[in-house]
Amino acid sequence: MREIFRNRIEAGQLLAGKLMRYANQPNVIVLGLPRGGVPVAFGVAKALRVPLDVFVVRKLGTPGRRELAMGAIATGGVRVLNEEVVVGLGIPIEVIDAVTAEEKQELKRRELAYRGSYSELEVRGKTVILIDDGIATGSTVRAAVRALNAQHPARFIVAVPTAAESTYRELRPEVDELVALMRPEPFYGVGASYKDFTR
Repeated sequence: MREIFRNRIEAGQLLAGKLMRYANQPNVIVLGLPRGGVPVAFGVAKALRVPLDVFVVRKLGTPGRRELAMGAIATGGVRVLNEEVVVGLGIPIEVIDAVTAEEKQELKRRELAYRGSYSELEVRGKTVILIDDGIATGSTVRAAVRALNAQHPARFIVAVPTAAESTYRELRPEVDELVALMRPEPFYGVGASYKDFTR
């Protein structure tokens, strides 16, 4: 097992090695979660020779600690809350709703920036491989999983270079397959698994 990835590009190349059974399949699509998941997904899609697209999800940052996720939103009106963080910090619903409204605007802006005027993503009946650069609390990935599951893909795989073991176990039943190259314990954050974690 590796201790650290050089960067997201290398992580994508290594992750592709675990997904080669999906190579050259006409019904497979790789989706990257912007921003960090896109370079990883690019490497996977290129190696598998399948289409690449983006799926936009926005983290709901905790007031005063934006990097700590109290939840996430995704296309299709999906909102997932991290109850442990919300209850633990006593965050009122009014604050959650205000942050959600703000992030909905950013979600729309980014969808336009990433996808332009392209039609909405269609995954019904396809094999979807959702890629991020790692999973810590899992809020953003969970929001994406719920939104995409609502579109009824034929098979749903989440693949990441690194994940917290506890989150991996919680997320595993929600998808057909969950691939994580590393599950370090203790988990110090996604960035700790990369030598170069610059955007």
